[in-house]
Amino acid sequence: MSLFTSPIFTEGVLPFLLVFVLIFAVLQKSRVLGEGKSKIDALVSLAIALILVGTPAPRNYIVEMIPWLAVALVVLLIFFLLYGFAAGSTKESGFVIPGWMKNTILVLAIIFVIVLVLVITKTWDKLWDWLSGDGMGGTVVMVIIVAVALWVAIGTGGKSDSSGK
Repeated sequence: MSLFTSPIFTEGVLPFLLVFVLIFAVLQKSRVLGEGKSKIDALVSLAIALILVGTPAPRNYIVEMIPWLAVALVVLLIFFLLYGFAAGSTKESGFVIPGWMKNTILVLAIIFVIVLVLVITKTWDKLWDWLSGDGMGGTVVMVIIVAVALWVAIGTGGKSDSSGK
């Protein structure tokens, strides 16, 4: 067992540090206990962090949530990297991507990130089995596709050439 997988580290030190730093930062920024009272802010933060480490239920919530927060932040980072890379424009070089193309890239990036998360979490196989099985999954998807196609057709149907041809 290494230091980073030790329960003392993962369930004691890390939650303590996280809560201590967060509470201290909030107290410093809000100045609730007064301006220039960093020692008092540190003592209050220390007390709250020690109480957290000594109380199993809230500590366990934090220990369970933080890895998922990190996963969510990495997913957002991947999305922003994809969108920024594909939809970025530089006016200095004269290269500007039209709005419709940015929207298309945005939709494709969203679909890519959703499929990526589904594949990594092993949910993609379950979803594919549900859609291709004898259940209602395929029918539901077909109804959604037809509804989207109708929405697009009706939404763009009103836009015609004003010359009357």
